[in-house]
Amino acid sequence: MPPRLCVVDYRRPRTAKPGTSKMGIDIAKHHVKKGNRTAPKSEDPYLLLLVKVRKNTCLAGMEVQPAFHWLALPFPCPAHGLCVQQGLELLMNIWCGSDLTFCVQTILHRLFLSKTNRPPISLSRLVKETESAPDRDSKIIVTIGTVTDDVRLLEVPKLSVAALRFTQAAKERILKAGGEVLTLDQLALRAPTGSNTILLRGKRNTREAVKHFGMGPHKHKKPHTLSKGRKV
Repeated sequence: MPPRLCVVDYRRPRTAKPGTSKMGIDIAKHHVKKGNRTAPKSEDPYLLLLVKVRKNTCLAGMEVQPAFHWLALPFPCPAHGLCVQQGLELLMNIWCGSDLTFCVQTILHRLFLSKTNRPPISLSRLVKETESAPDRDSKIIVTIGTVTDDVRLLEVPKLSVAALRFTQAAKERILKAGGEVLTLDQLALRAPTGSNTILLRGKRNTREAVKHFGMGPHKHKKPHTLSKGRKV
């Protein structure tokens, strides 16, 4: 039997040039697509308007490149009676040159989310979460979602609330207490950098569908049934 040959590679190992580094490849997640949204799935023109303005806002000293010709829609904005293009130019003048604060970045991110991840929040929850906030009357409570009424709350204090949407009952109770109901474009005019605001969001796992998740024996989950009465 011929002897085994041991092949040794005497070539010098390849190294990067001094001062440079090479990007490695993540083998475990090589072709995995990121699930984070970079734009909303909704086609609501007012939601797209808010997102487009926020994403194209530049830092101080940088030039703005609007390019929003496709947003010149023929119908008016219900908040101010302006067309979308006029409202866009107004918001660009306010937001241009402002710093990208954490509050503004968070608002932009939540505008991208699905409806499930933008849960509603009730008036009682707004009052409870902000009752210990110092000088609450002079601050604006911001939520990216729907503000709903709660009949268990007997007295509504004076609040300034900005949200995507209000139910009719919640809006009437806030205004009756002497508070303010603001849209997000009005919030941009009032607080372009998000200062003097309180950012809240509702609970995601309180919807009806979550009560049925994980159904099985001895799981104590809510069953899907059409009948009424006690379930054994």
